[in-house]
Amino acid sequence: MSVREVIVEADGGSRGNPGPAGYGAVVFDADRVAVLAERKEALGVTTNNVAEYRGLIAGLEAAAELGARVVAVRMDSKLVVEQMSGRWKVKHASMVPLADRARRLAAGFDQVSYRWIPRAENSHADRLANEAMDDGALIDEVHEAVAATSPGSTAAQRPSTTPSGAGAGAGAGAGAGAADTDLARREVPGVTAGSAGADPAADSRSAATRLSGSPGWTGATGRPTRFLLLRHGQTELSVQRRYSGRGNPPLTAVGREQAARAAKMLAAKGDISAVVTSPLGRARETAEATAAALGLEVRVIEGLTETDFGEWEGLTFREAAERDPDLHARWLGDPSLPAPGGESFDEVRERVENVRRDLVARYPGANIVVVSHVTPIKTLLQLALGVGPSLLYRLHLDLASLSLAEFYPDGGSSVRLVNDTSYL
Repeated sequence: MSVREVIVEADGGSRGNPGPAGYGAVVFDADRVAVLAERKEALGVTTNNVAEYRGLIAGLEAAAELGARVVAVRMDSKLVVEQMSGRWKVKHASMVPLADRARRLAAGFDQVSYRWIPRAENSHADRLANEAMDDGALIDEVHEAVAATSPGSTAAQRPSTTPSGAGAGAGAGAGAGAADTDLARREVPGVTAGSAGADPAADSRSAATRLSGSPGWTGATGRPTRFLLLRHGQTELSVQRRYSGRGNPPLTAVGREQAARAAKMLAAKGDISAVVTSPLGRARETAEATAAALGLEVRVIEGLTETDFGEWEGLTFREAAERDPDLHARWLGDPSLPAPGGESFDEVRERVENVRRDLVARYPGANIVVVSHVTPIKTLLQLALGVGPSLLYRLHLDLASLSLAEFYPDGGSSVRLVNDTSYL
């Protein structure tokens, strides 16, 4: 489905400011009659303004996925509208990366306009934002119940939801992220602000404790090899939403900052034994930042490289579809089909499975950072979940996002986290 002109309405809220937050975004057709897409997500603890920007970003991403070229943004946040229109300066540190991300998304359209509307006219997005915040509260209740029934678990072992300035500002995954991201994030949280008199050594021990636990929902036994799956940071091709496989664009300034923030978050967790990476430069640069923060060496693994998109390399989704309409349409549902001159997703799965097996054997019971790309990371999540190839086409992974998969010595596996960006 492709539409030229759309209306994006977005909203965000925080119950406490800062407090439990969420956003909602809806994309209408140009006549504001048909709903073309909806997005909502709980963000953990952050501010109203951060949640509002996250709603805008999600709405713009949804519009881009629909192929829109002209976007009319309508929000009841005077701050966001004036800043995105260029009339007000972005001053707060936590807003700068969000505003930059929104502007980069906006640059991908032919035209984007921003208009303030009264809250009463933004009721659809407001409802989605409140539903997201309600979902966040429910997730907290689930965690309390799990903590109360898990042997040896204590409230002290559960991570804090205290906001951490800019780190708390970027919620996990705009757009089509996993619905349970916020629940999973509490298993491996982002960096949180310390309280007065906090004991850093105790924090480190607590982080190690959280990383060593096994899930209570499976029958898997033994200590798993835990893959902390980190997607590389931003490149110019990712900004332009182009197929980026074996090409080797470097990280942008934003991408290097994303890598630095991910490295800081992972270093704070501790208890990490190795950093492995795809051979492509954008992944290696991201991995090197993490390895430096952890005091480890980077190990390059060829099998973690991105899919070879062949003749579609560097093309947008639309350009590839227009160039090879029949093949592109079939490729979107058939993992055995390669792009012209490229590699099929089935071939990617075979080499990624070999990598997975080798890493589990080499690092039994260890926590390892795996820096790679969209397709290999999705494939590892697919293997951990034991699901079919539809996951490849339906799961969204943000740049520099963290996901977490576990592989047990008895053959069991689980996924604890998908598309966390709370540290960015």
